[in-house]
Amino acid sequence: MNHPAIAAALLLATTAVAPAVAQRPAPPVPARVDPAVARLRDAALEDTLAYDIVEGLTTEIGQRLAATEAEARARTWAVARLKALGFRNVRIETFRMPVWLRGEERAEVISPFPQKLQLVALGNSGATPAEGLTAPVTVFRTYGDLANAPAGSLKGRIAYVGNAMEPTQDGSSYGSNGAARFVGPALAASKGALAVVIRSIGTDAHRNPHTGGTNWPPGVQPIPAAALSVSDALLLERMADRGKPITLHLTLTPRFAGEGESGNVIAEVPGTDPRAGIVLIGGHLDSWDLGTGAIDDGAGVAITTAAAKRLLDGPRPRRTIRVVWFGAEEPGGYGGIDYARVHGRERHATAQESDFGADRVWRFEVNLPDSAKAVADRLQSALAPLGISRGAGIGGDGTDVGPTIALGVGSVDLNQSGLRYFDTHHTPDDTLERIDPAQLRQNVAAWTAMLAVVANASEDIGNVTPRK
Repeated sequence: MNHPAIAAALLLATTAVAPAVAQRPAPPVPARVDPAVARLRDAALEDTLAYDIVEGLTTEIGQRLAATEAEARARTWAVARLKALGFRNVRIETFRMPVWLRGEERAEVISPFPQKLQLVALGNSGATPAEGLTAPVTVFRTYGDLANAPAGSLKGRIAYVGNAMEPTQDGSSYGSNGAARFVGPALAASKGALAVVIRSIGTDAHRNPHTGGTNWPPGVQPIPAAALSVSDALLLERMADRGKPITLHLTLTPRFAGEGESGNVIAEVPGTDPRAGIVLIGGHLDSWDLGTGAIDDGAGVAITTAAAKRLLDGPRPRRTIRVVWFGAEEPGGYGGIDYARVHGRERHATAQESDFGADRVWRFEVNLPDSAKAVADRLQSALAPLGISRGAGIGGDGTDVGPTIALGVGSVDLNQSGLRYFDTHHTPDDTLERIDPAQLRQNVAAWTAMLAVVANASEDIGNVTPRK
């Protein structure tokens, strides 16, 4: 609304201010939304393809542990599906990697209050003897408490490491609490622990433990490492509050099975200008083996593929859109590393991935060169009707696209809400029922709008300084 009296009052107010007082800059004028972009975006709100893809992947393949026969079947399935959709240059690029396989997983408190516990081995965990091991438990409520334990103090003991993860929209609590899983087991091993159990890195209160990888630096021998369900972790902490020594019997029999084959599935929407650079998008095809990998990351490959399909069915974009279903993300980002090794010399305009479930996109952030500032402004206008605001941070996030971004490639992050994600992440509950179809469609619309703007931008999108 532009009322003359209000405008006059504002003019008088601003001219009367002393020169020493800084003036607030005028708000930016929204960029005009290209009607073609708006049509693509709005049509994508009725998308059914993304749900069809994740439903098919979880029903016909199911869990897809990296470098196993199940992941190989998933690659074959993906190639057939992408070709049937009309994508070009569909192929598999394989690579070799270490294989870790799950075994028996049992735990029970022997004393002071005998009870069975629910837990799962962490990826890359070492093994107990076949009959298990029995040892006293030292309880650390936080990773910081473990870090402060004296060297050698855990000899002959099982370490328990807690955390207090809470839901956050941006998922930041995963980074702040994840050390208990990422590096806690190796730290406990270096202090002499026989084994380690952690409170699952999750925000639920169920008896579904959360798996996930852990890391062993050179020189540290893997020890048995597992995640207790949040409920059982809190139970163990309440036992510790009673001041009596806790003894645990633990049986974990995973094994390392040499090397195996994984691979990236690649498909393209060919562009009209090979010099303009590739727009790289995708998610990861592999999953942990407890659920069927719906939110992590069947949803991601489905969202990005469905969005790219909408550009495939229209006029050819200026830039080639390359869709990658990355292999072996969960055990260490092997697919992203191999992609950068093979394709790092090609010119990429931007790289981005969807790997945070299927809940609505609420924010976007960019890392684009000065020459492409107008692209970000057009993105802001195109995404605003979907309830997506522009963040103040620098874009460039993702395990799979990270190695490519590190080469100086720009990025557009479409941030999904993490308020529900860690209730289900890496658990047996990662199934199709966790996906809200309406929120999934909003994701497809967001990715469609982003691709329509970036892939057709007339501006040069050159190299950037990657975020730290």
